[in-house]
Amino acid sequence: MEEVVYNFRNQTWLLSAHRAVFWKEEQALIVSDIHLGKSAHFRKAGIAVPAHIGQDDLYRLQKLITVYQPAQVIIVGDMFHSSHNNDVPLFKLWRQQFPKIRFKLVKGNHDIMKEQVYVELDVEVYDELQINEIHFAHEPCEEGDDTKYTFSGHIHPGVAVSGAGRQRLRLPCFYFGRNCSILPAFGRFTGLAMLDAEEADAVFVIANNSVLKIG
Repeated sequence: MEEVVYNFRNQTWLLSAHRAVFWKEEQALIVSDIHLGKSAHFRKAGIAVPAHIGQDDLYRLQKLITVYQPAQVIIVGDMFHSSHNNDVPLFKLWRQQFPKIRFKLVKGNHDIMKEQVYVELDVEVYDELQINEIHFAHEPCEEGDDTKYTFSGHIHPGVAVSGAGRQRLRLPCFYFGRNCSILPAFGRFTGLAMLDAEEADAVFVIANNSVLKIG
């Protein structure tokens, strides 16, 4: 299935195989680590990568917005990959399709452009964001912090699962710990940081346009 409904902390979360979460109660579409412009950054360094990756990622995000009709889109860091690049005017044009939707960026380590650029893109920028009892920060929290529940990104989480023929597959995942959740990277041009999940954690892997709970 393309999405799984996860009831957690008295809220309803729709986990999409397109690497996004829809928070039903707040009408919020949540993604992390889009890294727009990363392909241009690599091409500038002389590494041959496709030029259309950013367009493809924005098209996937557009389809999710069409499906869920959110009131707000929360990006949990690393919206753009480093400095101003060709994907910035692309996003500005793309953004005009959704004038009534608030875009909220929780700054990540790659979000280093000048404040005025984000103003021109109609993107609200936060160091950290709190909505009701849910906290958003780019970098994962310490599991010992019981005062709040945090959604984060940054590390592009993945897990290894056994496939057919004794294969070990590395797949992106949603991770829900006791006090922290880590979202998969939305951008396709990203690697994976393999997690060693604890027995009590809930882990949902993304495979073949399906979301499967393995923990």
